[in-house]
Amino acid sequence: MDIKDVPDWILSLEKDEVEFIRKFVLNSGSLKHIAKNYDVSYPTVRTRLDRLIQKIELNERNDKEEFISFVKHLAIEERVSLEDAKLIIEKYKNEMEEK
Repeated sequence: MDIKDVPDWILSLEKDEVEFIRKFVLNSGSLKHIAKNYDVSYPTVRTRLDRLIQKIELNERNDKEEFISFVKHLAIEERVSLEDAKLIIEKYKNEMEEK
């Protein structure tokens, strides 16, 4: 898959979140098995999944904002680094929340 074809919500994830999704898929979505893999309780895994779901939903809402979408596309086209794009978007979000 070419980088330009990767959905924006995936690009917004941290490495450990992508790894969590990988384990989720490999364990057929069994939170019980994932809890064993991470050596934590089921509620801890459930909370982590809920936060990940919220992050993905928030990212999808943000994708509808033209400025955020523009910055993400600049990162995809490698006109700005992914790290810089994340900083710009975070700054923009913070300013929008203050208004």
